[in-house]
Amino acid sequence: MPVHRPLTVEKTHIDTIIDADSSLTQLVYAYIASAAFWLVLGGLVGEYAGVRLAFPDLGVHPLLSFGRLRPIHTNVVLWGWSSLGMIGLALYVVPRTCQKGLYSIRLAWTSLHLINFAVLAGIVLLLIGVNNGAQEYREFIWPVMGIYAAGLLLLSVNLYRTVAMRSIREIYISNWYILAGFLWVVALVVIVYLPWYQYALGETVIQGYYMHMGVGMWFTPMLLGLTYYFLPKLLNKPIYSYSLGVLAFWTNMIFYTMIGAHHFVFSPVPWWLQTVAIIFSVCMFIPVFAGTGNFLLTMRGSERTIARSYTLPFILVGVIYYFIGSGQGTVEAFRSMNALWHLTNFTVAHSHMTMYGFISFLVWGGTYGLLPRLTGNEPSHLLVGMHFWFAFIGLLIYGVALMVGGTQQGHSWISGAPFIESVKLMSSYWLLRAVGGSLMLLSQVLFAFNVWRMRPAAGADMRTETAGEPS
Repeated sequence: MPVHRPLTVEKTHIDTIIDADSSLTQLVYAYIASAAFWLVLGGLVGEYAGVRLAFPDLGVHPLLSFGRLRPIHTNVVLWGWSSLGMIGLALYVVPRTCQKGLYSIRLAWTSLHLINFAVLAGIVLLLIGVNNGAQEYREFIWPVMGIYAAGLLLLSVNLYRTVAMRSIREIYISNWYILAGFLWVVALVVIVYLPWYQYALGETVIQGYYMHMGVGMWFTPMLLGLTYYFLPKLLNKPIYSYSLGVLAFWTNMIFYTMIGAHHFVFSPVPWWLQTVAIIFSVCMFIPVFAGTGNFLLTMRGSERTIARSYTLPFILVGVIYYFIGSGQGTVEAFRSMNALWHLTNFTVAHSHMTMYGFISFLVWGGTYGLLPRLTGNEPSHLLVGMHFWFAFIGLLIYGVALMVGGTQQGHSWISGAPFIESVKLMSSYWLLRAVGGSLMLLSQVLFAFNVWRMRPAAGADMRTETAGEPS
């Protein structure tokens, strides 16, 4: 008799449906669906810009110039996809761990509309050439970011009020990280858009501060906070060490604030400021080791659970890339390595290993861990598996190609060879970048489809209850 062999290994189905407030479920889904939309759009723009490096004559038009598309790609991915994805998950985690309903559903909807409008307005303005100048990751002009900051401020008030009204005495560690992320990002946006002191080197110093504070004091605390909820919840076991989490929290706050100047090593920025940034970059190993070790030790002994889950592999990869990306940043800060890698394609690989490998994988893991339990609708396990492997393999091809090519590019510049020689040697690596990027884009489309499959049923009858235990 013929034996039926499944195409993929069967994964564990969700065990329980969370009885949540239907209004909160709709809100969380709206944030994540908006994030998925911006992910696909930002991925399409990034893929086209990447392919243009390998095929520069493809679609030549002023509106499609690299100088316009690149900031659209980066700002949409940062402020549209990553931020909204994290916020959507946080709007569930904070009330849940406080055992209290969200302070204001209406306020959260207002924030979503403000943020989506700001991102859309920023895209249109960048496309027609209206921008903030050569300020990487802050090309949106101040009125656009003012609207975005208003959305963040309302969210901050909403979540802080929720924690203030909590039904338990303790503040769960996830909320330490999440609330700190909101506090820091609101301050960050205000600081970097105030114009009075941003002239000459002052603008350069603020730019370095902004680039690293955006990653280290917004995305990093938000994602680590969410992981402190989802990882023990999905493993059904406590986090390994609360103390390691507290250590990582305070050392991240102390050391990350001073490392932005390592982007401007050998520049006219004061030498002592560069040295301080390098020292603090090395000190960043403390929170990175504490956070990564805490998560991996929590996973220890749960290998079978991870293998049977369609959610936990995303979190595992995200944790590993958190360590890899942070370690890369520290090594790149050394003057010897900075002389070789700065301004090469190696830094492009580094940024994607952090924004995609660390941040996106953890948002995906949280989304797949939460939405099915909120809505009762699971995605196809096959499509989730395809999403995982396309993203993982695509990023691997992308990252390795640009790290190797970027290293050769740096050596070419140091040797004094004509600049065109470095362009020629990068051609094959840019082709591999396009291949890896295509797999990554395909994974993003699969994720968006899976989000649609996990949508709440129209008019679903969900009972309202206050939040339960944190893990």
